[in-house]
Amino acid sequence: MAGRPSMKVIILAAGQGRRLLPWTHDLPKCLLPFAGRPLLGWQLDALAVNQVDEVVVVTGFAAHAVEQEIARMKPAGLRVTTLFNPFFGVADNIASCWTARDHLNGDVAIINGDTLFEPALLARVRAEAASPITVTIDSKASYDADDMKVQLRDGKVARIGKTLVPEATDAESIGMVLLRGMGGPLFAAAVDTIMRQPRGVSRWFLSAIDDLAVQGLVGAVSIAGMGWTEVDYPGDLGRAEMLTRGWMHTERRQAAAQMPYPLAQ
Repeated sequence: MAGRPSMKVIILAAGQGRRLLPWTHDLPKCLLPFAGRPLLGWQLDALAVNQVDEVVVVTGFAAHAVEQEIARMKPAGLRVTTLFNPFFGVADNIASCWTARDHLNGDVAIINGDTLFEPALLARVRAEAASPITVTIDSKASYDADDMKVQLRDGKVARIGKTLVPEATDAESIGMVLLRGMGGPLFAAAVDTIMRQPRGVSRWFLSAIDDLAVQGLVGAVSIAGMGWTEVDYPGDLGRAEMLTRGWMHTERRQAAAQMPYPLAQ
């Protein structure tokens, strides 16, 4: 589409997903199948619908299997490359962002490799993002210890982290961040600073966003009511299967509606 700004997406898919053992004993969780399609395949299809230009998948555990699956899928219109994160066994996902630091320029979305989302979700984030750094958020009645909780102030992110107390929590991050303009270089510098600290490798990549939030650089877009889920625990598997089956049904219905039928004789 003429005039459409280019966009790159970085998918953080280096982890094994030990909380999903035994399903992830030999298979990284980004390749777990839902409705007959790998989680990563659902992500790439959603990105293709959004006319993303380039995708960089950061691999680690079973990297060769991920590379083989990407070559097999060949998502239409997407240029997909991989980067190997050699620290995947000893570091959290901030190390994957550090591995991809040279790609953090222009319009860049960072997406966790275990986040399933409908295509329209990313379209909303792109349309509504108004800050150099934008965190995609959803809200619910209560939050647990594993939720990446978000505190908002005047429409911007004031704090983000798993340790926020309930009274300071307004939403949760779904694992998708959009960087624009100076957002990419600022985020890359914040990640580098953390990686140089003692035990910095054990922090989440959103720790860098938390450090930048105090400067008023981090906005938020709510996708409340849209389809998404994380795949972290065995209890998430059924939810992801039901969600993707719904998407599959929608895809088939749309394809059938576009199919030309011969006129009755």
